[in-house]
Amino acid sequence: MPYDPERHHRRSIRLKGYDYSQVGAYAVTLVSRLRDSLFGEIVDGQMMLNAVGEVIAATWRWLAGHYPYVTLDTWVVMPNHLHGIIVLAGDDRRGEEAGDAISPSRQADIPASSPLPPHGTQPGSLSAIIQTYKAESTRRVNRVLGLHGSGSHIWQQNYYERIIRNEREMDAIRAYIANNPIQWAVDRENPLGG
Repeated sequence: MPYDPERHHRRSIRLKGYDYSQVGAYAVTLVSRLRDSLFGEIVDGQMMLNAVGEVIAATWRWLAGHYPYVTLDTWVVMPNHLHGIIVLAGDDRRGEEAGDAISPSRQADIPASSPLPPHGTQPGSLSAIIQTYKAESTRRVNRVLGLHGSGSHIWQQNYYERIIRNEREMDAIRAYIANNPIQWAVDRENPLGG
């Protein structure tokens, strides 16, 4: 479907003007579509993944192999969300998907009269990686659950991100992620707590 500014007017929660394809570390949180606890449960401060949660975790690990410039740092799958740190490194932003066929280094060569839309996901960016993750994890979960066609939607449309600016922030976010299962009773994503 082509971009239509009248229909496609979701408010972005990204930092305006920031290039999310540049080298750096990003903390992300993806939340299940209706905040339903689809991925397992917390038992004695430990996350116990169910079959869907196992797929969610395996697909997260898959990202680092799919994108040669992605490194996964600390991450955790929770009952209804995933927290993780993604590190983008190097200048290799080749598109891995058919829709990512034009690398950012070649985008400057596209004439101004190009039919490409002015909006959309920049190949090699954090958004492109998250879009791929959501699509792949949904496809895999639907296969495990025996759903065909469009299947079910697992994730909320958007995601939360934070640009990690220094080692102090990195250490604090790593600790937050590692302690998330222990803090589940007071987590704002916990439908029974928070």
